[in-house]
This record gives sequence, structure tokens and C-alpha cells, in this order.
Amino acid sequence: MIAAGGSVSEPTGWMVSVAEIETFRVAVPDDQLDDSRRRICDTRWPEPETGPGQGVPVGALRRLADYWATGYDWRRLEAELAGLPQFRTRIDGLGIHFAHLRSADPAATPLLLTHGWPGSYLEFLEVIDPLSRAFHAVCPSLPGYGFSDRPISTGWGIERIADAWVELMRRLGYDRFVAAGSDWGTSISTMIAVRAPQRLLGLHLVPPLVAPDHSRPFSPDERRSVAAFAARSRTGSAYGEVHATRPQTIGYALTDSPVGLCAWIAEKYRDWVDPRGPGVSEDRLLDTVTLYWLTGTAASSARLYAESIATVSRWFTEPPTDRITVPCGAAVYPAELPRPSRRWAERRFSNLVHWGEPTIGGHFAALEVPDSYVAELTATGRALMRS
Repeated sequence: MIAAGGSVSEPTGWMVSVAEIETFRVAVPDDQLDDSRRRICDTRWPEPETGPGQGVPVGALRRLADYWATGYDWRRLEAELAGLPQFRTRIDGLGIHFAHLRSADPAATPLLLTHGWPGSYLEFLEVIDPLSRAFHAVCPSLPGYGFSDRPISTGWGIERIADAWVELMRRLGYDRFVAAGSDWGTSISTMIAVRAPQRLLGLHLVPPLVAPDHSRPFSPDERRSVAAFAARSRTGSAYGEVHATRPQTIGYALTDSPVGLCAWIAEKYRDWVDPRGPGVSEDRLLDTVTLYWLTGTAASSARLYAESIATVSRWFTEPPTDRITVPCGAAVYPAELPRPSRRWAERRFSNLVHWGEPTIGGHFAALEVPDSYVAELTATGRALMRS
């Protein structure tokens, strides 16, 4: 499926150990793509849903699956990825894949971008080039996701990933850097601030994770945020419970059926985007679904919930027990959940240098509204330079 190897060619003075890092490119054999299309066409379909709110409608999913089998072009993505420098390195016994796009400005700020579920490093394809005007951008694939190795034992939670990311940036010659992310990327970036604050220039979180502050009456926006999060918890959190408690069981189905996997992921791209915005294109959605399918990472990616969702859930449901003093920028998109207020965030993140509330965007902001995502992260970068 992939090709890796060769030395790393870096400019003089770029502190990279070529013995530790190999170049990487994506090259999927034709027979794997043919097998995917055959499996899609051989899907056993259920009857239509009997009412709203039961999941992805069968008509919509059949149309998406038909396009996936007959119109979607993985080779288009491979050609796009050929222009993005990618590498693999072994950290703490696990092979870690990452993209690394250096700025033309040698003095640019190092930036670590971390994705979440059901995303991948592909989320950043629309933003990594414009971000490289101000940053040296590093986008790793989480352990058990994409082209990184799958852990074979427990213990790869957000703490261990945070430590691995610090080591990755050291290998690339970045003594200090900005850590940014959304979904699991928010949690891992925050954990770097907890475990290695001296390595950070700052954070950019989309959004910061903190519980509502009940010590004062809620504002109207805060009341709406609490109500929306409660509604999502009642009607849209089953996937997280399954991942946290039975990742192996759901993994059999998602690893065996491409359409089952597509439904599991597409539901989130359907429900978590801002309905007022452009959303995410079918091609970009299928890029991510196909990556999960070809790499067989449905079960391994779900296991991160079993490792760490209990810790993260406490962050946005219980009063904070720590204070993050690393300078922090944040963007809270209107269709994202949870959606903390600045007042709540300041209880945990005591040094907020930028607070953005864009007017459009949801959970997949880097794909939905890439210009806004770049603007928010760049604003945080400027604020950090002034702090």
C-alpha cells in the first residue's frame, strides 16, 4: 500500500537525524482499490429507516456509496499528497507517520497540528500550504490512525501521545513550538502543556475543553451552549460509548464492510458541520473514509476512546483541577460542541492571548472554512509573538 525509505534531504543546519526518519509516499496497489469497489457493490442493504433521527438515511448513503464505487478517484488524492513532504519515524516502539511542510521563512514558528476522530491528517490539506507562510507545519497521524502503526497493547492514551509528539518535534530540531488541534488534537495539545510546558511557545485550541462555570448565572449564549451539548449527549453520543467500551466488537463490522465504515464516519460529517456553511465535499469525506478503509484502522482508532475518553470527559464536565499557564489562543466555532464561553475557559487557561468566535463553521473547521481556520491560527501566532 505504501512506500517508505530513503534518506531525508534537509538544508544545512537543519537538525534532523536521517537515521531516525524515513521519507514516505502513498502508493496503493490497484488490487486493493478494486477490492474496495467490489465490496461496496456487494453491500447488503437494510430497509429504509422508519422515521427521522435514526442515522444516515439509506437513500443518501446509497447515493454516496454509488459515487464511491464508480466516480471517486483515490489517485487524485495520491497526486495531491505527492506534493506534500511526508515521513515516518519510530517513537516509543511505534512507527509514526507525519507530514512536514517547512516555511520559506527560516525564522517561521514551528507548529504541531493534531487531528482527531473521525478525521486524519488529511483534514489539514486545505490549510497546510497557507499556514506555511507563517509556520513550519508538522501534521502527525495519531497512533492507530492512518499511516501510523497500530498499538498492540494498552497504554497509548493522550499522555503517551503527548510525550511522543514532544519527541517528534525534538527530532525535527524544534526546541519550542505551538501545539494546535481539534477533537483529540485539542486534548493532546493540552496534555503537552500539562506535561512539557517548557517546550511550548503556546497553544491554539478548537475549542478549549473546560466545564461550565456554575458560580454565576449563565449568559444567554452560555445557556444555549449548555442546552445544545445536553441534546447532543442524549441523541448523538452512542458512538463514543461504543468506542470506549467495545472498540473491538464494532471494529469487526467496520473493518469488514466499507459501506458500514462509511456510514459510521459520514454520519459525523453530516451532523457536526455548520448547516449554514459549505460543509465538506463528498471527495474530502471519501478521502478520509478510504484512508480508514485501506489502512484497516477502524478498531485501532476507536481504542483511543477506551484509553482516554474518561479523562477528557472530566475536563468539560467537572470544575478544573489544574491551571494551564502556557499562552493560549482559541477559536470556538458556532456549530461546534462543546462550545465554552471565554469566562469558562479562563478558569483553566489563565493566559488567553486570543479568543475567536467565527460566525460560520463546525467540528471540521479546517475543511469547512479553511480561510477562517488559517486566520484564527495566524491570529494566535501573532498574539503569541507579542506575549
